[in-house]
Amino acid sequence: MVRRLLSRFGFRWAIALLLTLAAVLQILQYLPATLVDRMDVFLYDARMRVQRGDLDPRIVIVDIDEKSLAEVGRWPWSRDVVAQLIEKLDGRYHARAISFDVIFSEKDTSSGYGTLEALARKEFKDVSGFGRRVRELRPVFDYDARMAAALDGRPTVLGYFLSNEPTAITKGLLPAPAFTVADLGGAQIDSLAYQSFTGNLEELQGAAKAGGFMNPTPDPDGNIRRLILLAQVGDNYYESLALATARVGLGASRIKPILFSEKETRLSGDAHLEYGALKALRLNSKPQATYIPLDRNLTVRINYRGPGGPRGGQYRYVSAVDVLKDRAPVDLLADTIVLIGTTSAGLKDLRPAPVNIDYPGVEMHANIITSILDGDFKQEPDFSVGLQLVQAVVVGILLGLLLPVLTPLLSILVSLGAAAGVIGTNYWMYQELNWVVPVAASLLLVIALFVFNVAWGYLFEYRKGRAMVSLFGEYVAPELVAEMAANPENYSMEGESRDLTVLFCDVRGFTTISEGLDPNALREYINIYLTAMSEDIRGNRGTLDKYIGDAVMAFWGAPVELPDHAARAVATALKMQETARALNENFIARGWPPLKIGIGLNTGEMRVGDMGSKIRRAYTVMGDAVNLGSRLEGITKVYGVGIAVGDATTRAAPQFAYRELDRVRVKGKNEPVPIFEPLGLDAGIDAAQRATLDQWHDALRLVREQQWERAGQLLQALHAAQPDDLLYTLYLERIAYYRDHPPGPDWDGVTTFETK
Repeated sequence: MVRRLLSRFGFRWAIALLLTLAAVLQILQYLPATLVDRMDVFLYDARMRVQRGDLDPRIVIVDIDEKSLAEVGRWPWSRDVVAQLIEKLDGRYHARAISFDVIFSEKDTSSGYGTLEALARKEFKDVSGFGRRVRELRPVFDYDARMAAALDGRPTVLGYFLSNEPTAITKGLLPAPAFTVADLGGAQIDSLAYQSFTGNLEELQGAAKAGGFMNPTPDPDGNIRRLILLAQVGDNYYESLALATARVGLGASRIKPILFSEKETRLSGDAHLEYGALKALRLNSKPQATYIPLDRNLTVRINYRGPGGPRGGQYRYVSAVDVLKDRAPVDLLADTIVLIGTTSAGLKDLRPAPVNIDYPGVEMHANIITSILDGDFKQEPDFSVGLQLVQAVVVGILLGLLLPVLTPLLSILVSLGAAAGVIGTNYWMYQELNWVVPVAASLLLVIALFVFNVAWGYLFEYRKGRAMVSLFGEYVAPELVAEMAANPENYSMEGESRDLTVLFCDVRGFTTISEGLDPNALREYINIYLTAMSEDIRGNRGTLDKYIGDAVMAFWGAPVELPDHAARAVATALKMQETARALNENFIARGWPPLKIGIGLNTGEMRVGDMGSKIRRAYTVMGDAVNLGSRLEGITKVYGVGIAVGDATTRAAPQFAYRELDRVRVKGKNEPVPIFEPLGLDAGIDAAQRATLDQWHDALRLVREQQWERAGQLLQALHAAQPDDLLYTLYLERIAYYRDHPPGPDWDGVTTFETK
């Protein structure tokens, strides 16, 4: 058994092992991974697209939208207006934190104070008191100072940009750092370092409570999937806008870096992880500290909770002008973290994201803040490689073993099930455990195994199937050929002995029919008849052996084994008689001779296989049981019945009701055999039919007991009820003969036939 399996499936199992090994090497990064990485990115994006988050009422985005630009004026607004916005958010709306996704790096000259100073120095320098009055008005017209005053003492956060561009110029002021290199105690962390920055005016940043950089971190395809939380400038580490805003909103004053221990580094098995690398941040928020896990380069993944924007439904958007004019409901903004940004396309803060090609940049920060507040971060676990290896090996072994032995349909279903299982498990880990585990290698392994087995089946098994079709296609029904082609090694044309049921069918009076029709009409007559009979045979899984003139030979049980071959043969014979009656009506309507057929069936051991000469061979059956079936067809006309079956057939198909016809000794056989006529399914025989059948069997018993008088009375009654039944006429004639010529006491009741 094992040797047979290895002989048939060994090569495919070996290829499956190689494909699984390739997946393992790719997961371990020993093989190029461009395609796999791209597929993982696609699947990661797909997971984010299908997830939807509920509205987070803790964060509100004050939008510098088209409505605000239309009512207030084009951007940038004067710092006086911005100061009013800050004062409204703090004083009227009681925001917990006010964060600007905007840079104020240039002085505001919109008040016109510079013009007044120039006039005081030049045109009106001789006007008494003009210069002094201008200087007195400076606080009123200094909008930067006005904004600085609004920032001072309030929970405000200003954004800025870091840069490594060679031509970048450093300007403005950085906020206080989160911590310094010295605070790390000599540990090296994998942070991104920047050389320059574009910060806010010194007086504005100095007045604000905090500041954070707003740098996007696009992936190679341009989409933004993560943001940096900490970046290094010189010997200091600075917060991102999202981190600084969350810290201010949580009331935390300090960020504590948490390093990997030496043991964690060793157990992680991560080649990129150096001893002392930063694994998390802790904020000293109240009532409990806030823990923020970090990915490489001190980043976190943006857990996009929807398509974003005012219609996305994940965050409330309030028009900035509605805040300025007190039109926004107070309870909408009370005790919330407010992010001030823009969705106006003209202000160019719409960025590409996996969930939306024009995703508001300000909402990216909002998603990070939500993750910090909830402690809900999507991360690739340290043991991700181990999970991938287990998944790939399990998939490789199961599919590698199963696909070669399954049918194409089952192979498709199993492969789809495996892919669904891999994706489902991965999505469950993503949703419930927040684990981001690459899955492309396992999925590609499923695809590779399926494609290989399909290709193998097409290129090699298909040839075997075609050979099977060429061998058996003209004998058996297409569905049987398909069944055989699925497992061609189980079938052959070699000779073997099997228990089968054979059928012979012949047209009554065909010589007379052929004499009464012209050649074309005769050809059409016989073609219609043979087609109908063949369809009935093949429709019940029979094997069409041959046509012998107007006769048809068929059998059941080979090449495909059928445990119920006898029952199928009997049912087919009954169906053929029904079909013949319908054809007879059609033929008579066309002016053709009537059609009547006789069918003989027998069950027994037969020799089946490819037989014949070197010139011509055929898949057929031979043996005594076959010969008896042929004899039974021939003697149906003697008994006036359409079907005659042997005793072995009745025993093999007991679900039918039978009328015993006689015990006969056919030519070439010494042993007598009972013969029967099938009447239909036993369950379908009504009470009247059963009574008639019992009466007949009583009459037959009396004939064999040579009780001619009583047998004759019963037969006369049966004949009177069914005068067209020739069987009753036959036995009445026999009784009359035996009365005149008694058979003697040693008569065995057997009818002997000397001809075929």
